[in-house]
Amino acid sequence: MAKYDRINEQILQCLSRDGRISNLELADKVGLSPSACLRRVQELERQGVIQGYKAVLDRSKQGIGFVAYVTVGLNQHTKAAQEAFEKAISKAPEVVECHNITGAVEYLLRVEATDLVAYKSFHTDVLGILPQVNSITSYVVMGSPKDERA
Repeated sequence: MAKYDRINEQILQCLSRDGRISNLELADKVGLSPSACLRRVQELERQGVIQGYKAVLDRSKQGIGFVAYVTVGLNQHTKAAQEAFEKAISKAPEVVECHNITGAVEYLLRVEATDLVAYKSFHTDVLGILPQVNSITSYVVMGSPKDERA
């Protein structure tokens, strides 16, 4: 288990805001020598607290103009049905997040498409043909005033 103290929390906050920060700048921000800071970062990586570094993308500049959260209910509550759904959905490039959740439905998806027409095609031709799917509810994102995903 990782050692959590004020300095490690500061390191994690700084890295989550800017994963490309230099070790020298990070050390200065958290009040450590560069070598002590690097040791802490490497230990956080070794323990799996830091699992990787990602680029934050502007999806609109990649042609993504439509985002929806989609709940999916399955028609059978079996492991086989879940595995089949998850296998099928893992092949859909429009699905950027898939979460197995509790409640009235089994899955919450984050779907990104170029536009409404492309989303309708995904809804009909991908989700709509899966034999495990019983219900689909779409929630269209109109804006994201806070989004801290990397």
